[in-house]
Amino acid sequence: MRLPEPFAGWFAARGWRPRPHQLGLVQSAAVERRSMLLIAPTGAGKTLAGFLPALTELAPTGRRNRPEPGAAATGVHTLYISPLKALAVDIERNLAQPVAEMDLPVRIETRTGDTPQHKRQRQRSAPPEILLTTPEQVSLLLANPHAERMFSDLRYVIFDELHSLVTSKRGHLLALALARLRRLAPDLVTIGLSATVAAPEDLRRWLVAQPREGTAMAGLIEIAGGAKPDISLLEASERIPWSGHSARYAIPGIYAAIKAHRTALIFVNTRSQAERLFQDLWRINDDNLPIALHHGSLDAGQRRRVEAAMARNELRAVVATSTLDLGIDWGDIDLVIHVGAPKGASRLAQRIGRANHRMDEPSKAILVPSNRFEVLECRAAIEASRVGAQDTPPPLSGSLDVLAQHVLGMACAAPFAASDLYAEVISADPYADLDEATFERIIAFVATGGYALRSYERYARIRQRPDGLWRVANPQVAQQYRLNLGTIIEAPMLNVRLASRKTGNAGPRVGRGGPVLGQVEEYFLEQLTAGDTFLFAGKILRFEGIRENECLVSNAYNEDPKVPSYAGGKFPLSTYLADRVRSMLADPDSWQALPDQVHEWLDLQKGASMLPRRDELLIETFPEGKRHFLVAYPFEGRLAHQTLGMLLTRRLERAGARPLGFVATEYSLAVWAIADIGAMIGSGRLDLVDLFDEDMLGDDLDAWLADSWMLKRTFRNCAVISGLIERRHPGKEKTGRQVTVSADLIYDVLRSHEPDHILLQATRSDAATGLLDIRRLGDMLKRIKGHLVHRPLSRVSPLAIPVMLEIGREIVSGEAQDAILAEAADELLATALGDQQTGPDEP
Repeated sequence: MRLPEPFAGWFAARGWRPRPHQLGLVQSAAVERRSMLLIAPTGAGKTLAGFLPALTELAPTGRRNRPEPGAAATGVHTLYISPLKALAVDIERNLAQPVAEMDLPVRIETRTGDTPQHKRQRQRSAPPEILLTTPEQVSLLLANPHAERMFSDLRYVIFDELHSLVTSKRGHLLALALARLRRLAPDLVTIGLSATVAAPEDLRRWLVAQPREGTAMAGLIEIAGGAKPDISLLEASERIPWSGHSARYAIPGIYAAIKAHRTALIFVNTRSQAERLFQDLWRINDDNLPIALHHGSLDAGQRRRVEAAMARNELRAVVATSTLDLGIDWGDIDLVIHVGAPKGASRLAQRIGRANHRMDEPSKAILVPSNRFEVLECRAAIEASRVGAQDTPPPLSGSLDVLAQHVLGMACAAPFAASDLYAEVISADPYADLDEATFERIIAFVATGGYALRSYERYARIRQRPDGLWRVANPQVAQQYRLNLGTIIEAPMLNVRLASRKTGNAGPRVGRGGPVLGQVEEYFLEQLTAGDTFLFAGKILRFEGIRENECLVSNAYNEDPKVPSYAGGKFPLSTYLADRVRSMLADPDSWQALPDQVHEWLDLQKGASMLPRRDELLIETFPEGKRHFLVAYPFEGRLAHQTLGMLLTRRLERAGARPLGFVATEYSLAVWAIADIGAMIGSGRLDLVDLFDEDMLGDDLDAWLADSWMLKRTFRNCAVISGLIERRHPGKEKTGRQVTVSADLIYDVLRSHEPDHILLQATRSDAATGLLDIRRLGDMLKRIKGHLVHRPLSRVSPLAIPVMLEIGREIVSGEAQDAILAEAADELLATALGDQQTGPDEP
């Protein structure tokens, strides 16, 4: 097909030709009215392709009917839904240019959590043709009584970076919102855009309504090719640490790479790492290069200023977390630096795609491992990129706490019949297998809180009318719903406000008129006393105190600040990369691609103990100090290892080993005990096969969960998402402590009086798939059956040194921490090598 005017002329004026997938999407979505999934490499113009069907309709010669003068405004024509606020803002900027150049009668606006209230109100009464928004805002709009008027004219919904939306509770809420949009606009066409997909069929199902019987799928356009990225490991002369995540050894190399390129985007995995790395770079920034910081806890205004400066090519580098790893199109970026292991091949591909953002030019990236095991993981990620491997996690069944939130939202919009809403809900792919009895239990939960809570009026949020329809109990419930909507549960946060510090006759006095720098977790601030310093927003700040919901700080000049420790941002090691690392360890020929000091470390391990084959689980036992250790190397990620550690210590206790504790990393697990575990195994008093048997996921798991804080922590999140506990009230917000106390009280009541409560069911399901990673642990226990290898040693092995350094680590920030770890590593290595001496610069 050919594009109509003015589109064909616009392409021709630039010397461009529409790509086949762009024309194909117009044909399928606009002409044939088919929902479609477009998979294309970064730089292939997929975002423009996604908008072309809508823009051709909105053009003066298109099929969009214009309202007569004086008639009511039509609703939104096209919804664009992005996982990131920054991406929505970026798309608005990039889309506005061609719309203006073609003189299209199209109004484009964004709506995110940063959008002012007056603009949101105007958007409801006079919607733009194209609304760029986030999943939470869609649910908020659908819970409004005017939702039908706003969305009855909706023709397209475009989901950008769809793979990142569908694998979480956020995706479950969005799937339910999409089911409601399809009811309001039956002729709706959905368009999914993605560059990294492991299983396209999952996304194709998600995009369309699922029938009662069988399966429906969206169409697929998949573009192969694209230049392979140029990825390398940073070559550093300094010694690579045995453990830790600071990567401070590599700061000179990172700075040199920034100087050698136009613009570098530097990714880290956590916000605290971003703060630390940004500060380290500024300490050696003798050339005064413009370097900025970007993460989700910073004030929205500061984030926007950084994004605008990047768009104007005014910065040489930005240190960022996942806030910038999706879709941002800043063409002047010619290098991505990834500090720390990427944890997944798909995540690495996504982040690397931010460099060049052109299909026919290779993106350039440098990986900076923080420790020696991360060297192996980074090398595995490079090999995965070379073969184009993807490892996005599979979608999970729809969460029940999310469904409860959605049910309440639909009652806020208009009264509903339970049977009609059930039919709508099961058309959403995550809930296609939901049985009607469970749905009725959700309705009862939203209506009463459940059997054990039904006598409390506060939990009665919806009521049934005489005609059988369910309505919201009162306007206050609807107001509370809108304040508490969403599925992203972060640690309670406080605003950080920069205040002036004045000295008077009565001593120092702190004002309150300064700017807000961002937010920090409440639990971190509660550990501080007045005068303590910490690092935030690229500044060293002095803690002055907490007033109401704000943390007051002043500028400080301390060289050893405390660093905020953020709860979020830790990514799990993907199963695919874990398998590649195990394969690499088992293949000495592959070690030639590793840095000499890592290669030599593995050689030392081979001589002192052994390296396991890909399908084996190596278990080492040895004494160290007054303790006896068992160290295992499953390479299944921290969550699975923490669960395994909890269960192993219970079994070791029953066996008489008298375990004292355990520590887990992404790669290994160490348990220490009073009894000699190696001798117990050697004498037959402890059977390793029984110790690592799959049945630990039965009664042992249930007993541990009953005694642990893990379920309470998970229940707290489920209770907040379901609306049972509200964090925010008009003009105020509960502290994290208040939410926790409320959740713990309700949890204890339900466990005692209604153990089969629907929210406890949701909690157990969440714990199994989230905090505990039960499925992955179960897969590992199956894999190692018959492949356990025990090595009794007289001293610590070289491979065990990283996990041993995690035991009893002092919380010391800055260079002192690195020095302490290096000294401890040297001592452990000297022990591992016996009488052989090693200097600080040796491996």
